[in-house]
Amino acid sequence: MLHGSGEQYQNMGKKPDREQSEVLHRRGVHMIKAVIFDIDNTLYSYEHSHEYGMRSLASYCNRVFGVSEEETEECYKRANKIMMGRIGSETAAMHNRLMRMQCMLELWDKPLFPHTVNMYDRYWNASIEHSLISPGIIRFMQKLKERGIRIGIGTDMTAHIQYRRLEFLNLSPYIDFIVTSEEAGVEKPTPHLFELCVEKAGVPAGECAFIGDNLTKDVKGAWDNGLKGICYAKWIEQQEETEYPVIQSFDEVDVEEFLK
Repeated sequence: MLHGSGEQYQNMGKKPDREQSEVLHRRGVHMIKAVIFDIDNTLYSYEHSHEYGMRSLASYCNRVFGVSEEETEECYKRANKIMMGRIGSETAAMHNRLMRMQCMLELWDKPLFPHTVNMYDRYWNASIEHSLISPGIIRFMQKLKERGIRIGIGTDMTAHIQYRRLEFLNLSPYIDFIVTSEEAGVEKPTPHLFELCVEKAGVPAGECAFIGDNLTKDVKGAWDNGLKGICYAKWIEQQEETEYPVIQSFDEVDVEEFLK
């Protein structure tokens, strides 16, 4: 897992001195007024869901086109590279599986109708239905809401799929606002996406925490734009040292300390 070099989530930049902090704490005043979450590999395990999505896609392609699971996987990766080249910039279109399925069918010289939509649905339905939620995230969000904290989403993805994912995970009741790269027109760590998050949070950037799994996009990107970036390391496999605050488990977060 990824390790922080100092305190974990408490070490979130310049704070008031101890006496001032204790006074604010007794008054129920929190330094953090909004918490914004990435989705993929933060609220659930992306790899787990993707594996089931690919299994379902491969099953469809085998039944309809007679291709093997390995051929489907290879074509999927090739189509992804082609689509990235065609799009030419980092936008939400990069994540659009409908275009990726379309490209796969073009590579195989197969009819687009009805297979593009069928393949898209097979992948996403299986992926979402096998979402493995991050332990403790529901209770963590409940505790934030009990303290009047606004909760938002900042995600590099198309809006429709992320709405479906949040509803399946039963997290939708706790979400106050959502910013997707589809809406922003850019991906993290581009400042505009973080600016939209802060705008919708309704509080200054310094009173926003941003939690995500990607050190460059989520964590450093947040700090570079004035938010308090925190790395969620549950689903990260590689060993790596970091100077940034780290959450290993939402179950272990002391919410009062987190909000100071």
